[in-house]
Amino acid sequence: MSDVEKSERTAVPAPFQWEYAPAPEARDAVSLRERYGLFIGGEHVEPRSGSFFPTISPSTEEQLAEVAQAGAEDVDLAVAAARAAFEDGWSSLAPCGRAKYLFRIARILQERARELAVAESLDGGKPIKESRDVDVPLAAAHFFYYAGWADKLEYAFPNRTPRPLGVAAQIIPWNFPLLMLAWKIAPALACGNTVVLKPAETTPLTALIFTDICRQAELPPGVVNIVTGDGSTGAHMVGHPGVDKVAFTGSTDVGKAIQRKLAGSGTKLTLELGGKAANIVFDDCALDQAVEGIVNGIYFNQGHVCCAGSRLLVQESIAEPLVAKLKRRLETLRLGDPLDKNTDIGAINSKAQLEKIRALVASGEEEGAEIYQPPCVLPEKGYWFAPTVFTNVAQSYRIAQEEIFGPVLSVMTFRTPEEALEKANNTPYGLSAGIWTEKGSRILWMAQRLRAGVVWANTFNRFDPASPFGGYKESGFGREGGRHGLEAYLRFE
Repeated sequence: MSDVEKSERTAVPAPFQWEYAPAPEARDAVSLRERYGLFIGGEHVEPRSGSFFPTISPSTEEQLAEVAQAGAEDVDLAVAAARAAFEDGWSSLAPCGRAKYLFRIARILQERARELAVAESLDGGKPIKESRDVDVPLAAAHFFYYAGWADKLEYAFPNRTPRPLGVAAQIIPWNFPLLMLAWKIAPALACGNTVVLKPAETTPLTALIFTDICRQAELPPGVVNIVTGDGSTGAHMVGHPGVDKVAFTGSTDVGKAIQRKLAGSGTKLTLELGGKAANIVFDDCALDQAVEGIVNGIYFNQGHVCCAGSRLLVQESIAEPLVAKLKRRLETLRLGDPLDKNTDIGAINSKAQLEKIRALVASGEEEGAEIYQPPCVLPEKGYWFAPTVFTNVAQSYRIAQEEIFGPVLSVMTFRTPEEALEKANNTPYGLSAGIWTEKGSRILWMAQRLRAGVVWANTFNRFDPASPFGGYKESGFGREGGRHGLEAYLRFE
């Protein structure tokens, strides 16, 4: 091939207009009941409160099922069942016995993966390719991982004698319902604790399907109890005198309230709260790779990610070409039906969250930032928001300071590594950060100085059961995942 022919071939731009045939996942993979009760003592029971509330699909506003609203009496029963299971055999069960149950649950999660993925996308609005390829496999991986630790606790903490705490009250958020359930339940059971878990009121379905998995795995009654409800149910759990440990993932404001409530009580507490992560791009990075990492960092799961890379810090010399590539990449993202395998951006989880996103985006425009949204048609029903990029953003703007929890990226520039570091750390949060550069020494220099619990280099949003996850400052304390995740559920003699 001549040089002229090579030049002509390389000059042809890559196409980005594609015609996609619909590729919907079959909804009949999951069979939902009309009404769900509570899971207490190994049984599905009606709530003593007698109250139910609907859970709806955020993509269609269709009611999927009715779910029980647990009251104080229901929480009492769940805690009592967990205490009885703890004292009547679970805590004294041979560690290899606990591992057997965890392995069994992990395998059932894999066997029922399609059902769980469809339920997760229906109830939460996230694209099926994310629930299918990320949420469910990672949830199973966490149970496999902690099953392996159950009979090795003394090796995990040499020269110390680990003992379980007792009953753990666990409250999980709506962005990763099944994965957060696995993050909480797997280490707790591996260490010999029993649990009472409350899923978020907008995404309870996979936790309720998990109750069937517990029975299928023949888990002893009371070891896992699932209560559904709103914030009042969570408040009953946090303040319950029969609880030995509270684990909460959610908003910073609620986390602070829980910390104030438990202060001085002796109840062990871990908090995984909000974030406003900096994704820092230097001028020597692989630009196209960085653009993919930026898209994954903020638009994955519609930005409903506490560690999302919502602040993009770009070295000034490459800001213009990078933003141009980023806008072009946004034009290729497909927004729509979460059950379609081609969908990149699904529905916003709830009407309340959509209104919050709209309010913060409006504040960005009012304060002077320049907004860009690619042309896309939003469905008429459901809760939707187009992927958004803000440029000309100042550090003081609300969109640069507050957690939006939506598909909204704020772009700022820097000239030196020191300036990037100062801007990245200029936030009350400290959950995660990203660095894009070809220089290993620069990665190490930055990572040592970033006040963030997780720092990714030349990638973003990578999770592994063996890696601890948690925050600094107002992003909370304690770690989940890895050997560190065991310590939160143990006391030492």
